[in-house]
Amino acid sequence: MDYRPLRRVAIEDRKRVVAGLKTLRAGLATHIPAKGPGRLLLATWNIREFGGTKYGGRLEDARFFIAECLSHFDLVAVQEVRRDLNALRSVMRLLGPQWDVIFTDVSYAQGGNSERLAFLFDKNQVIFTGLAGELVLPPEASKTVAQVARTPFVCGFQAGWAKFNLCTVHIYYGEGDENPRRIGEIRDTAALLAKKAKDYINTEKRIAYAPENLLVLGDFNIAKHSHKTFEALTENGFIIPDALQRLPGSNVAKDKFYDQIAFYKTTEGIICRKADVFDFYEYVFNDEAIYASELKASAARSFKDWRTYQMSDHLIMWAEFDVDKTDIYLEEVANVTSETLRQPRTARAKKTSKRAKAAPAKRAKTSAKKKTPNR
Repeated sequence: MDYRPLRRVAIEDRKRVVAGLKTLRAGLATHIPAKGPGRLLLATWNIREFGGTKYGGRLEDARFFIAECLSHFDLVAVQEVRRDLNALRSVMRLLGPQWDVIFTDVSYAQGGNSERLAFLFDKNQVIFTGLAGELVLPPEASKTVAQVARTPFVCGFQAGWAKFNLCTVHIYYGEGDENPRRIGEIRDTAALLAKKAKDYINTEKRIAYAPENLLVLGDFNIAKHSHKTFEALTENGFIIPDALQRLPGSNVAKDKFYDQIAFYKTTEGIICRKADVFDFYEYVFNDEAIYASELKASAARSFKDWRTYQMSDHLIMWAEFDVDKTDIYLEEVANVTSETLRQPRTARAKKTSKRAKAAPAKRAKTSAKKKTPNR
């Protein structure tokens, strides 16, 4: 995180931003494990209208607070990035040169809201493998939807020894907790991913020291685990680790299960050490008096509504995974090497024996060719 731009913030705002940063940092340090080798801190966050200008746009406070939150993770799937990329680029500058981003073009589909999907990642912790593409439903794949309004975005990453092929989504909301189009988008996306799983991971031969996983994560707009929206995800072979299933809701009230991190069939070769929902409102944007003048100027309906356009109406869902397979690899090398050292000798001996047996016959054929007169 690069804090030098704080010096360019107006002095009357700077002290407020710094005070918020210090409080937020303390909260993050308490609730989020420290970053380091051998682990992956994966998160998903719908940042409300990230790039929008409602109520006058985001303050400097929000820009720094969002970057601070992101900096404590290794890889973050971000939804609701808007056409205007200034907010995203501003946050990327604050994160520093070790961070990178991959994002989609704007969705012009009905219900797409001119949004993008993005992955932000710390290059010191995560490697981009080169896989990147938008997931398009094949013709007549669905009776409910022609295409997903915000085209799902698939990217491949490697953390430690483990590969993570991630598909981030922002599913259509509409009206009602079990909107038919929403159910259709979830079901069709999950079904297509399951059908194409072999394109992303080796589904036949697993390598213990190099686990591969296929995940779908993001904003599914799932209200309850008991609803058909959730069934549409799980019935296609996607599972949610127990640690994630026990989490409270990811909306501000913590009573809706909009955001999810789901694995295809199993968390192959990795262990979910810890998972939670981080509530940044416990630390920042929780005192209306601090922002009285900004709130008045914005003409917002209420402080609680206004602040969601500063931070978000979604909290951050995250999980920590063990990705260190060094011991398993060393054991594999030890066992394979002992066999390999024996096998090549046998193979070489067989090849040498075959060549030795074949040599006289070859010489005889050559000699016969030389004796045959030209005609």
